[in-house]
Amino acid sequence: MKFKVFVDGQHGTTGLKIHEMLENRDEIELLTIAEKDKKNIKKRKELLNSADLVFLCLPDVASKESVSLIENENVKVIDASTAFRTDKNWVYGIPELTSKQRDKIKNSKRVCVPGCHASGLIVAMKPLVKNKIISKKHKLICHSITGFSGGGSSMISDYENGDFEIIGGQRPYALNLNHKHLPEMKHVLKLKKAPIFTPSVGNFKQGMLVISYLEKENLKKKNVSKDDLLKLYKDYYNNELFIKIIENNDEYLDNGFLNPMKCNNTNSLEISIYENETDLVIISRLDNLGKGASGAAIQCMNIMLGLEERKGLNIAKN
Repeated sequence: MKFKVFVDGQHGTTGLKIHEMLENRDEIELLTIAEKDKKNIKKRKELLNSADLVFLCLPDVASKESVSLIENENVKVIDASTAFRTDKNWVYGIPELTSKQRDKIKNSKRVCVPGCHASGLIVAMKPLVKNKIISKKHKLICHSITGFSGGGSSMISDYENGDFEIIGGQRPYALNLNHKHLPEMKHVLKLKKAPIFTPSVGNFKQGMLVISYLEKENLKKKNVSKDDLLKLYKDYYNNELFIKIIENNDEYLDNGFLNPMKCNNTNSLEISIYENETDLVIISRLDNLGKGASGAAIQCMNIMLGLEERKGLNIAKN
């Protein structure tokens, strides 16, 4: 049996990557639309309703429009925009989130893929909130650096064809402190306050680090150490193929530096922890196009279609 899959928005960065990951899979029949017809509502509606599963790789408004065009109640939808990430009728697409999340995804017809920055923060912080290391009133502080591929075709062109002296090596953005991933960070972690979050774009194409800062004295459980958190993470993510907890930082770092690109072209997310007497730093490393976007979407598709969860997905060998 072949599953019919349509990528609405197949010509964007995420859509292209999903197409690439699915085009040689025997159990998938990819339905396609010519670029000249991508705004033809009649043709899109026909494809949206003839698929077993649809990926929406569109801006928020267009995603909502596509969902409204689906009349076939059997069509499963995975949305990669921010349109539905805090919607109670949609399941959040991190299978590792809780012990019940995988079944929720499996039994749902509406799943939203998390934002890449949000994935890094949520996977790192969820075990701490769940185990009451962090209070729901805690004000998280987080910084992220990501490859320029997350900015779409225009940004990719700027970096690949631009002058390094003009573009620079690292550029913070969303400095109004209102990044579009903040609502889902707050919602999924069930926090009373949104984190203070500053993202930045690095002069590399792919990969990312999401860095969270914690003062030990401000944690709900006092005197928590790196070793305590390592044990907690290993228990929480026990047997998860795509989540790796780093125990030996000396072996993990490259001469004291942390390379954001080492999980590229995989669906892995690695968590490493650093501390001194008063503070903890927790870093998630992932591919912004992998576990942060297209890889996460494929993982959810595999679950929703009853396929092997890791099929077509790579695991980092670091």
